[in-house]
Amino acid sequence: MTATATLNLGLALVHAPVINRRGETIGSAVTNLDLHDIARAGKTYGVDTFWVVTPYQEQQELVGQIVGHWTDGHGSKAASDRAHALSIVRICADLEEVIEQAEHQYGRRPLVLATAATPRANPLQYRQVRQRLWAGEPLLLLFGTAWGLAPQALELADASLPPIQGNSEFNHLSVRSAVSIILDRLLALEVEQ
Repeated sequence: MTATATLNLGLALVHAPVINRRGETIGSAVTNLDLHDIARAGKTYGVDTFWVVTPYQEQQELVGQIVGHWTDGHGSKAASDRAHALSIVRICADLEEVIEQAEHQYGRRPLVLATAATPRANPLQYRQVRQRLWAGEPLLLLFGTAWGLAPQALELADASLPPIQGNSEFNHLSVRSAVSIILDRLLALEVEQ
């Protein structure tokens, strides 16, 4: 693996359909921190597109305003590296639209992988996914907000990644942290120490 390798890797931050703490299907709010931190992590690791998925028009407009400020507005002059990172953000109303856009972008349907804090059906190990990604297979990672992806979102995935496990029983990372950890597990370059 080299730092200049071209990958076909996208990720989607899903705000609907997701579940709340009671397991009910809901839509969650977009947060400024998620947009910035995930775009920066994505750009660092070679993600080519970061889809923000929300069916709510007001939330879509908010994403557009935030991204526009940093890519075209005053923010682009004040922090050009932030503009570079946020340039990978795209807004979609639903996951079907994301998968369609990814298929068009990559020339074939990507392997769609769900992420979750608990084990899911049809898991692929990080090593397997890394090999497929570096062999040129397009990949789309799905991350859920709130308490995770709703069943109807999980149904669109081909497989899942194992959950991130720490050294305690507590397991409720922010989605920003989970994205960074998973990208590092899949894409970190070997570094001599």
